[in-house]
Amino acid sequence: MDIRQLRTFVAIYEHGTLSHAAETLRIAVSALSHHLANLERQLSAPLFERKPRGMQPTAAGERLYGHARSILHAIDAAEQDILEASGEIAGDVSVGMAFSAVKAIGVDLARTIVADYPKVRLALTESLSGSTLMHLLSAEIDLALLYNPPADSRLKTQAVLEERMVCVGTTDVIGGTDAPIRFDEVLDLPVISLRQGVAARAILRDVGLLKKIESRAIVQMNSVQAITGTLLAGLGATIGTTLFVQEHLQSGRLHARPIVGPELWRTLYVCELSDRPPTYALETVRGVILRLVADAVRSGRWDARLTE
Repeated sequence: MDIRQLRTFVAIYEHGTLSHAAETLRIAVSALSHHLANLERQLSAPLFERKPRGMQPTAAGERLYGHARSILHAIDAAEQDILEASGEIAGDVSVGMAFSAVKAIGVDLARTIVADYPKVRLALTESLSGSTLMHLLSAEIDLALLYNPPADSRLKTQAVLEERMVCVGTTDVIGGTDAPIRFDEVLDLPVISLRQGVAARAILRDVGLLKKIESRAIVQMNSVQAITGTLLAGLGATIGTTLFVQEHLQSGRLHARPIVGPELWRTLYVCELSDRPPTYALETVRGVILRLVADAVRSGRWDARLTE
């Protein structure tokens, strides 16, 4: 298996027909078909089903596509990194962030990269921590800033900060007092939560407490905007942080109370794939992110405590 075969395979997969793939790669259809046949012979498995209207990936083709994208991305990044190592920092870096992280430092990150590293092409994606993790594991992004990632040998992680979780809702739902609310009292409220699974780990790591929250939830959502809307409508309360509804807390439309018995904390991590060597551009962007996070916490804009 060589790089030319992988590029041929990816082009066919993404364009769906030999003719469109050949046009993109600027080679003859016969040459494209030859490369594909050799690759299928090497792997002893058909990668596509030949249909009247195009090429449909087989199960083997679907699996190979994920590997091929990761391999080609790493090769392109390595070539660009080495060629430009002696000059100005340059290259493509894709970053995935949880909603809170984007809210706290997203604009500052873009501003810093544009001003200080004009040859770095930054792609920033916002999603829930569970989705961000999947994007990282599938090599769709290079760097992820997410909460409570699972232990996984494929990941290289660095804890950045810890946030205390609070009970958020209207005063009619959670009361107008600033006094702490016990965890078991929160469960007696109409709870609105993230859906179970990887996304829910963003709330806290303790599986037992997560199950209690999920079992009492009247609604489960995987949308920060939808959860915020239900809170503003007075439909229930949620366990979150002050940052994600900061403007509504300041306006008085929502209220927050600290949770005790036990206190709930979540940890933000910078994550990368352990088998992918970093580029100069990636190292630069990581460094900028860590500095911006630290600045946001120390200035009080991010209500959290740094782990280091």
